[in-house]
Amino acid sequence: MDDEKYFIVKKKALPEVLLQVVEAKRLLDSERVLTVQEAVEQVGISRSSFYKYKDDILPFHEKIRGGTITLMLQMDDEPGILSLVINEVAKSHANILTIHQSIPTGGIASLTISIELLLESEDATVLMERLEALRGIHYIKILGRE
Repeated sequence: MDDEKYFIVKKKALPEVLLQVVEAKRLLDSERVLTVQEAVEQVGISRSSFYKYKDDILPFHEKIRGGTITLMLQMDDEPGILSLVINEVAKSHANILTIHQSIPTGGIASLTISIELLLESEDATVLMERLEALRGIHYIKILGRE
């Protein structure tokens, strides 16, 4: 555990202060505010909290276009569900690099899929939300990204 430096965490598991830091950074990047003081006042955190965490949290979508993401999905073993997943990836204008479905046990199968996200691809977070909303999908885990 000591050698693990990075983690991917769902938004709902993050403390509110980290989400506020991300929002303050977004305001600064959009140039809607010009100073850190203005940004932190708008989101309701202190300057010290901003500076403490600003380099330690980045939205998942940053720099993900043009890269590769590997996902593991747990899904029902029903005809057509794999096809739904493949269609959603195609709709997002991404390429499937590898795909492996386990032999189902108890009516549940695991699917590991590596996806190349092109510059014209939809944002990875949008794709994952759409996949997670599909009929028969139990959950999605991010195994890796490059």
